[in-house]
Amino acid sequence: MPYQLYYWSHVQGRGEVIRLALEEAGVDYTDVAREQNSEEESRNVILNVLQDKTLSRVPFAPPFLVDGGIMIAQAANILLYLSDKIGLAPPDEPGRIFAHQIQLTVTDFLMEVHDTHHPISNAMYYEDQVEEAKKRSANFIDNRIPKHMAYYQNILNNNPTKSKWLIGETLTYPDLSIFQIVEGLRYAFPNAFSEVEKHYPKIIALRDAISIQPNTAKYLASKRRIPFNNMGVFRHYPELDK
Repeated sequence: MPYQLYYWSHVQGRGEVIRLALEEAGVDYTDVAREQNSEEESRNVILNVLQDKTLSRVPFAPPFLVDGGIMIAQAANILLYLSDKIGLAPPDEPGRIFAHQIQLTVTDFLMEVHDTHHPISNAMYYEDQVEEAKKRSANFIDNRIPKHMAYYQNILNNNPTKSKWLIGETLTYPDLSIFQIVEGLRYAFPNAFSEVEKHYPKIIALRDAISIQPNTAKYLASKRRIPFNNMGVFRHYPELDK
C-alpha cells in the first residue's frame, strides 16, 4: 500500500522535505490533500483527522504520514521513520542519529524563516507587522543565515569520507533538506542570499548535486512540485530583502 502523506495542497511548507525524500527514493505515495476535487475537500481531509476525538495518537498538525496502521507526525520524525525503509538513511546508528540531529536543526531554521514575515503572530496579517518583519529579517540575513550555513558547511568539510554529501559516501535525507533551504532562500531573499551563498561553495555544490539526481530532477520539472508562493514558509517580500 502506498504511503499516505497529509499536508496542505497549495504550499511546499514543512511538508516539502518529506515530498523530496519520497520522490528521490522513487517509492509509491499519495499526497492525499492534492488528490481531492476542491480546496475545501483538500482542507477537510486533513482537518477530519486532526479533529477526530476517537484517535488515541492524533497529530497536532500536518504534515503527518500514514503507513498501514501507523500514523507519524512532525517532519523530522516522519523522515526518521521513513529513511531506513526507503534507502535514505545512513547505514549505522551513529549516522542515523546524526542525520536526525541535522533534520531537527533544519526544523528550527524553517521556523526562523517563517518568523521573518510573521514575527509577532500567525494570527495577524503580514501587512500588520511589516515594520517588525523588516527588523527580524535584517537580523536573520546578517546573523542567522550565516550561522546555519557555516554549520552545514562545517559538516561537509568534516565528513571523513570527503564525499559531497553530509554523512558518509551516499545521499541521505538531510542532503535533500539542505537543497530545499537553498532553493527557499534564493526565492525569499534573492538579493541578500546571492551574496551570502558565495561564502559557502560546498553547500551550493551539494544543492547542485541534488538537482541532477534523476528522480529529483523529474520531480522538480513536474507539476507535483508546487511553486514557491507567499503562502508557505519561504515568502518573498522585496522590502525584507536587502
